Amino acid sequence: MTHPARPWNFSAGPAALAPEVLAQAQRELLDWRGTGVSVMEVSHRGRDFMAMAEETEQDLRALMGIPDSYTVLFLQGGATQHFAQLAMNLAGPEDRADYVVTGHWSQKAVQEAMPYVNARVAASTEADGFRSVPTQFEVDPQAAYLHFTPNETIHGTEFHHLPESGDVPLVADMSSDILSRPLDVSKFGMIYAGAQKNIGPSGLVLLIVRDDLLRRPGRPMADIFRYARHAERDSMLNTPNTWGWYLAGLTFQWIAAQGGLEAIGARNQAKADALYAAIDGSGGFYTNTIDPTARSRMNVPFRLHDEALDATFLQASAEAGLMALKGHRALGGMRASIYNAMPMQGVQALIDFMGDFARRHG
Repeated sequence: MTHPARPWNFSAGPAALAPEVLAQAQRELLDWRGTGVSVMEVSHRGRDFMAMAEETEQDLRALMGIPDSYTVLFLQGGATQHFAQLAMNLAGPEDRADYVVTGHWSQKAVQEAMPYVNARVAASTEADGFRSVPTQFEVDPQAAYLHFTPNETIHGTEFHHLPESGDVPLVADMSSDILSRPLDVSKFGMIYAGAQKNIGPSGLVLLIVRDDLLRRPGRPMADIFRYARHAERDSMLNTPNTWGWYLAGLTFQWIAAQGGLEAIGARNQAKADALYAAIDGSGGFYTNTIDPTARSRMNVPFRLHDEALDATFLQASAEAGLMALKGHRALGGMRASIYNAMPMQGVQALIDFMGDFARRHG
């Protein structure tokens, strides 16, 4: 196989960025917007950075159709930090909250929230090894919120429908599927996402939160943990991740140039369909055990029929320019993460390699 100029990067995160975004960042690294310096070297409270920050938010609002009744925050940290922080902000010390558990990250969300809210598991698919997502569960009408993880990065499951939460605000950790398809933001109380899969580099967290939830009293806490205080200061209560914010803005522009979320969603579906078809059509050489109605379009785990071939597969795939296909240590096997920046050409290169490997080792 022909080795590409850069490897096809199937990493689950930090993940591939669009080459066009990287190229623009490279061009602007030493001289951003005619300032003569990098975006990392200017004041976050200066005119140039403030203008870029506002443009970035407006570009995101246009992409996602975010209503005016929602606040957008660009914060530091990762989603794991906000497992705890969202409970601190959205619930009082005596409040209850419901959680849907469909894999590693939703389990962790419950654990991190427990010191701050009476967390109840409203539904779980642990009994079937997290190979599906629940279709029915009862939500406590007095719950402060219902939390779920639409896409489980490790287990490779995805909700293709929204949980019904009634009047209880729906809170979603969309770290691995945000901006992967059109979404009705008005159905959610809060969406949050680590940036390192479909937005930009790690260290940045995007929050989209309904304004009435920002006004909840929560509990006594330092200002740095309170979302409302960050909102009052336009995400600049402290020095933000300026590089991450800038690259997020370039990514939003790139998505718009691809045709927006409708086009991105169609492309992501086509990539996933092709890869699952190759796995299912391999005659058992490769397998994916996730319920077909709950398969992720972003993270595709699969196994070889003989685990003794795993090391050979990984070595040969790396030599063919296919990077980071090793499965998560908790599950083993293989995993191909095919986020927005992965083109169909890269997925086809993987499919061709898998077919060739199966012919040689079957």
